[in-house]
Amino acid sequence: MNPTEQAPAAARPAALAESPLIVTVAPNGAYKRAADHPAVPLTPAALAAEAKACLDAGAAMMHMHVRHPDGSHSLDVEAYRAALAAVRQAVGEALLVQVTSEAAGVYRAPEQMAMVRELRPEAVSIGLREIAVPEIPEGELAAFLAWLARERILTQIILYDAADVSRWQSLRARGLVPPGAWSELYVLGRYAAGQQSSPHDLLPFLDLADGSLPWAVCAFGREENACVTAAAAFGGHVRVGFENNLLLRDGSTAPGNAALVAQAVQGGLTLGRPLADAAAARRIYGAVR
Repeated sequence: MNPTEQAPAAARPAALAESPLIVTVAPNGAYKRAADHPAVPLTPAALAAEAKACLDAGAAMMHMHVRHPDGSHSLDVEAYRAALAAVRQAVGEALLVQVTSEAAGVYRAPEQMAMVRELRPEAVSIGLREIAVPEIPEGELAAFLAWLARERILTQIILYDAADVSRWQSLRARGLVPPGAWSELYVLGRYAAGQQSSPHDLLPFLDLADGSLPWAVCAFGREENACVTAAAAFGGHVRVGFENNLLLRDGSTAPGNAALVAQAVQGGLTLGRPLADAAAARRIYGAVR
């Protein structure tokens, strides 16, 4: 196409002003402790308080991790139920809560998949490279993906690099991923030196993305806000929080997750994108594709 020619309307993304931005907070992750920051929420009560603060700052969604009593990473179903109940009591349906199935070096794919089946959450994030592994036969993987689709669980597939994107697209092209409520999370800079992300880390994902699924990004370090603002400019959604980053864009330590949410909200509004609430997030991430 000649650079001066305009792409067909069907090939162009929606105008930013017509594309509500979903801001997700990831307030704790699998590893952060009070020694890293005293405001890292580790209990159901702390998660509930953080949910309210981040909702007030503009978040539509929470990415939730739960912990064992000693603070270590857990995928315990009852721990999830307790945390989900506490957050629901604090904010009702005003936040879409997504649980993680992250292995964190503790769990294997069969345990991760079993947790999701038992909990049956409204939304879950799943690392492709954690479940598409040799110990899970392809037929079993396909059955799990079909179950997620059939149950209408809002499933965000975590992709760390271009190879992950290509593999996910191949599974879809081969018919192993039935129509469902799928979205993608691009993790920027996971393998960068010092895990310091840059907006440039988004480019390989954009080169491969086919635009068929909604997508979001998360990033590490001081340039988290620059990364998510760049993603918002290209029509993506954003995830921020203490899971990956403790710093504000000026390099100072954030007092809490809500401050990181507020920065992401400001960036989206500067771009002209309206903020999605939880109802809009459910529509966007819940549409069958």
